[in-house]
Amino acid sequence: MNNIILPGEDDTIISTSRLTKAFGNLVAVNDLNLRVMRGDVFGFLGPNGSGKTTTIRMLLGLIRPTAGHAFIFGMDNQYQLPAILRRIGAVVETPVFYPYLSGRDNLRVIAAASDMARHPLNDKRIEEVLELVELRAYAGLAYHAYSLGMKQRLGIAAALLTDPELILLDEPTNGLDPVGMVEIRRLIAHLAQQGKTIFLSSHILHEVQQVCNRVAILHRGNLIKQGDVADLLRQSEYILIRMNSAQEAQAACQVLQEARERGAMWIKSITGASNGIGKQRIRAGAAGEQDPAMLRIEAPAARSAEINALLARHDLFAAELHPYQGSLEEAFLELTATAQFPGASAVSGWPALAPLGKVPLEGEARQ
Repeated sequence: MNNIILPGEDDTIISTSRLTKAFGNLVAVNDLNLRVMRGDVFGFLGPNGSGKTTTIRMLLGLIRPTAGHAFIFGMDNQYQLPAILRRIGAVVETPVFYPYLSGRDNLRVIAAASDMARHPLNDKRIEEVLELVELRAYAGLAYHAYSLGMKQRLGIAAALLTDPELILLDEPTNGLDPVGMVEIRRLIAHLAQQGKTIFLSSHILHEVQQVCNRVAILHRGNLIKQGDVADLLRQSEYILIRMNSAQEAQAACQVLQEARERGAMWIKSITGASNGIGKQRIRAGAAGEQDPAMLRIEAPAARSAEINALLARHDLFAAELHPYQGSLEEAFLELTATAQFPGASAVSGWPALAPLGKVPLEGEARQ
């Protein structure tokens, strides 16, 4: 069997080998091979309905896979699940608590129902996790009076009670307002600093990009990419140049094409850009009129000065030059546009991902 991680490989926290789940004729997760390393903040990325929650449920032993295996801490979760769960904290979908109990009392109920019932320091640990999720001031408030963001943080507090090594969070910012999202993002960063391994599923690309160091992209139940976030972002960097006229833009295009032919292979492509959506990837059928004075150069953003100098040597001076870092939205759309699976329906028939604006480079004015 391929890609099975043995118990001795201590740096691997989660490994799946051809993990598959079918519900009748619907294959929700297909032939999934994941690898999550110790200390990762691992983003499990995909639209709603792509199989993320189904995967998490299989990892936690809540549903059995149709085929394949999942190994956590080097143990097969089909045979060693109790030992695995003692080292995991999880929030799957919307946490459920007693509405008329306080946040603190809800945690006491959870502690009493777990192995913590044998520990005399329960109350101390409860206060610690309330402080960690910034709910200490609201610990005596009834749960039904909590905001959605506070409810999500209490769910994470419950998952942290046993001080787990691995934390699984399923759509932790789903339905939150911007303030709630910032709170959860700050909490995840704090947990990562404590050395926790975090497995975070989300369809909100902007959130994943800000907190995760590695990601896996799931599309219609199929894994189409996994790797470092930084590597994915570099693949979708580009530079926008606006010249003073269409004639100058044509001349600049010629200069850049000749430079590429002479060995500057880091210039991947040179295309026109559309008026009004120049900061988005140009695709067939995109709205907006072509701007004849604008060029989009698929090249590393760090090469902006080199491109500017090259054009200047040919007496071509850009009116505007904007280097843009890549985004997970760009990477996702690029990967899924070419992904083909047996029996798959049209891409447009699947749920859309949350929109993400371009992320300017450090020091560049945000639009």
